[in-house]
Amino acid sequence: MSFKRISIDEAEQLISQRAAQLADIRDEQSFQLGHIAGASHLDNHNLQQFIEAADPDQPLVIYCYHGNSSQSAAQFFVEKDFTEVYSMDGGFEAWRQRYPQQSGQE
Repeated sequence: MSFKRISIDEAEQLISQRAAQLADIRDEQSFQLGHIAGASHLDNHNLQQFIEAADPDQPLVIYCYHGNSSQSAAQFFVEKDFTEVYSMDGGFEAWRQRYPQQSGQE
């Protein structure tokens, strides 16, 4: 089994329709400056905690800056037995341009 690559529009639909889990793997400062509402910031310090708390059967959308690093992260979650994992092509930069109203701080 492997992850699926999805566009930012597909990701937005998945998030709004199915309450997908969101994982932001950018650095902490970038996350603080702006992220998709409801996203969890993941790094080496909280990764295991996220895995233990997350629902492995609920869709998981992973994003980074431009959609490259999120692919290896998505594969990692597949290997951790998450059943529906997506890597968002274009990353947060594309999301921010397409959905500026949904790209703020919480």
